Amino acid sequence: MKAKINKLNKKTVRTLLLVLGGLAALGPFSIDMYLPGFAAMADDLNCGMQQVGYSLTAYFIGICFGQLIYGPLTDRYGRKLPVLAGLAIYTISSAICASVNNINALIVMRLFQALGGAAGMVSGRAIVRDLFPTSLVAKFFSSLMLVMGAAPIIAPIAGGAVIPAFGWRSIFIILTVFGCLMFIAVTRYLPESKNPDPAVSLAPGRIFKNYFEVLKNREFMINGLASGVLGAALLAYISGSPFVFMKLFGLSEKQFSWLYAVNAFGLIAGSQLNHFLLRRFNSRTITIYAAALQLAANFMLLAAALNIDACRLLFYILIFVILSLCGILNPNTVALALKPVGKAAGSGSSILGFIQMTSGTFATFAVSVLHNGTVFPMTFTLAALSFAGVLLLITERIYTAGRV
Repeated sequence: MKAKINKLNKKTVRTLLLVLGGLAALGPFSIDMYLPGFAAMADDLNCGMQQVGYSLTAYFIGICFGQLIYGPLTDRYGRKLPVLAGLAIYTISSAICASVNNINALIVMRLFQALGGAAGMVSGRAIVRDLFPTSLVAKFFSSLMLVMGAAPIIAPIAGGAVIPAFGWRSIFIILTVFGCLMFIAVTRYLPESKNPDPAVSLAPGRIFKNYFEVLKNREFMINGLASGVLGAALLAYISGSPFVFMKLFGLSEKQFSWLYAVNAFGLIAGSQLNHFLLRRFNSRTITIYAAALQLAANFMLLAAALNIDACRLLFYILIFVILSLCGILNPNTVALALKPVGKAAGSGSSILGFIQMTSGTFATFAVSVLHNGTVFPMTFTLAALSFAGVLLLITERIYTAGRV
């Protein structure tokens, strides 16, 4: 039976935060923890590091398309059953990743691992949209970021500590155990927020028609694209920061891990500041001002990059500010995008997730293609994403005003 908002006491909300936060943390742990082991994996599997990198690409592809698969399933069978099926796939794939003997097998299993993990991302957003009124969705997402925000802090530090001591396969053993624990947590503690609906067809033609109905919603599309390009800043930073901070700035692996953790803390701090701001302002107003501030910070970052030796401290500060503002922007843009989709929250969540991950994939690709041995590929990509996001938000503002 669908849980009603007035039946969600504080204890239930806290439990929901922990379970959904754990589901959302699968992604960062699956990505960040094994990065320090690329060299060891290449040696053990008799391949180059570039081939190991394909396993990361496979994961991103799986996340992108996996979210399109689960949307109709969550609308048809309810939110919980697809999550359990996805976690089973994720856990089994993680266990196989720990035992593979060639790189091709690892790449394939990373694809399946992502396809399984995508279920929690889709259902999590849909569950929040089901259980909470629009006025509280952004607040819950801000609280959720406090829980899931710990993952980018813990994952690279844990990976750097575990791999030298126990080898790269231990990472996938940890992810297998994590998947098992999340399966138990979802079974026992995650409420079903939507009754199964046999009227929802899983025929390909009908699925595409349902997606098309969501895509026709201009308010969803504008806010969804804004969420995608503004959120892609995180992946552009993740892609470019190792080269900028370790190769150019000379930070050690340990120093880089701590810097990564500090910036992740900024992301969490931004999400909690957003929680306070939502008591006084609505999501649309907060998003406009936060995006404008982020754009200004990105232009300052570009200026600092012109004289990086003299402006290095300012560069660190501005990166922290930009990522902190992501903590404000992400929950609000997601809430604004999901607001108009109503009963099609599963399909809307799938499309939104696909937009976000596709935008992030293109952002990381841009950083790689523009690589010229300087800080500009990362800083230019960040600025371009911010500029595009502001343009989309202005467009949405004009469209909303026109409807009124």
